[in-house]
Formats: sequence, C-alpha cells, structure tokens
Amino acid sequence: MQTIRVAGVQMNGYLGQVDQNLNEVENWVKKAANQGVELVLFPELAIHGHWMAEECWSVAEQVPGGPICVRLEKIARDYNVVISVGLSEKENDLIFNCQVLVGPKGYIGKSRKIHMSEDEGLMYVGGNAMPVYDIGKCRVGTIICYDALYPEVGRVLSLNGAEVFLMASAGRSGPWNEKTEETVALKAKEQLSSYRFRCIENGVFAVITNQAGMSGTVDFYRPEYRRQPYHAGGTLIFGPDGELLAQSQTKKIEPDMAVADLTVERMAKARGNTNFTLRKRRPELYQDLTKPVTEK
Repeated sequence: MQTIRVAGVQMNGYLGQVDQNLNEVENWVKKAANQGVELVLFPELAIHGHWMAEECWSVAEQVPGGPICVRLEKIARDYNVVISVGLSEKENDLIFNCQVLVGPKGYIGKSRKIHMSEDEGLMYVGGNAMPVYDIGKCRVGTIICYDALYPEVGRVLSLNGAEVFLMASAGRSGPWNEKTEETVALKAKEQLSSYRFRCIENGVFAVITNQAGMSGTVDFYRPEYRRQPYHAGGTLIFGPDGELLAQSQTKKIEPDMAVADLTVERMAKARGNTNFTLRKRRPELYQDLTKPVTEK
C-alpha cells in the first residue's frame, strides 16, 4: 500500500433522475480533485435511487458498457480520480445492486451486493463474488450496506488482499422534519460507526458513506412508511485501528464530503502489531461457519 487521499460523498440519489444524479457525482468529483483526492466513494444506488418498484427493472443498465458507465469513465478520466458509485445493473434480465469502480484508464471492475435486506429481494438478485481490485496505490474491496452486518464478507476481502473497504450504503431511516432532523442524522451516523469494527478485525481502512435526503416516494408504500427511500446520510473514514479520521457534519441531512489521507505508516503500525488478527487466526476450527443455520 502507498499513502492515498480519499473522500466519501453523501448525496441524494433521486429516484430515476439519472442525469441529475450523474451531474451531482461530477460536481463532487471536481471538488474532491481540487483537494488532491485520488479515490472517491459514492453511496449505494446513487445513480438510479433506492427504487423498490417495477421502474427499477426499466432503468437498470449493463455494467460495463452502458451509457452510465461510459459517463462515469469520462468523469474519472477528466479529473484523474478513481470513483466507486452505486447503480442498478441489468444482466440477462436480472437486476443486481451494483457498485462500479472506474478510474482514469477506464473501467476497473464491479461488486454486487450479496445479501438482500427485507424488500430488496423483490427486485434484486444477490451477487456471488467478493472481488478485490488493485487501483495502484492500494487494493480495495467493496461492502454494500446490509453486507456490512456479515463479518465474513470483510474477512474474505481482507484475506484476498483488501487494504481499504469501500462501504457504500443507502440505509433507510423513515421520514423526518425540522425538529427531528438532527436526531435522525445522529442515529444514522451512530449505526454506521459500528462498522469501524470491520477495520479492527481485519487491519484495514474503511470509507463509509450513506445516501442523504428524501429521494422520492414509492407508490405501493404509504408515505410515512420506514421503507420509503428516505436516507439520513453519514460519512465516516476509519483507520485500521478503528480511529475516526474524518466525518461529515451531522446537524443537517444534506450532501457533504469527508476527506482523509490513508497513510502507509498507519497501515504498517496496525499490521505490525503482535495481535494483528489475520496472523493469529485458527481456520482449522472454523468449519461451522460453512454449515447452514438449523432450528434448535
């Protein structure tokens, strides 16, 4: 690993507003590049929105090769930045919750969400791979929202060489108003903060970001239902020892960016610790992890 400057951007993925969302991505990439950022993470489903409805199938696109990927590749090339962005991917008429990774030289790879939470299984098929990508200065692995609750995902990524976890989220919070906004935002960030343990467990950095805003309404849910696409934001960057390196503001639920330098010295210190977990694993005792859950 080499020292790299990264950013996490929380933004609102307006339902079906692809051009608007892509323009927002470009605006934030430009701001990040002006601060010397080399890697930018955007939220889960930032391009198409968190759309649990038939329209999800209609707007999904091929990855790579679709017009969205082509536009993202141009943005990455124009600003000389690696970008990770969430969108709905269509392959053989199946829809995947996908995080695409592009850089100045074009398409790098993609990661598909593995575990579907609640209603997501109505629209999306779970992925079946946990790839790690070398982007030059570091190796990155992606963990999408609900997947972060499964420590096995982070462990597999770290065992396959990941040094930075890109943790994109669209955690739904239910509606809020002017009086409750700060409380809802704080609660969302506290939940995201628990993912710092993925860093401590595996000796990796993590960039975490969540959609921020009420992106529209889905007709078959009542407007106040907690599964409407209302997201309370939250961006956090953690070191491999779990230390918070940077974060977004909390008082307002709105687009924001956090920037931090992930240093080779901090990584070396964490992995040089005599208690570095990957060095002391006992995999011969872990066979039960592959057994299905049974009722007792």
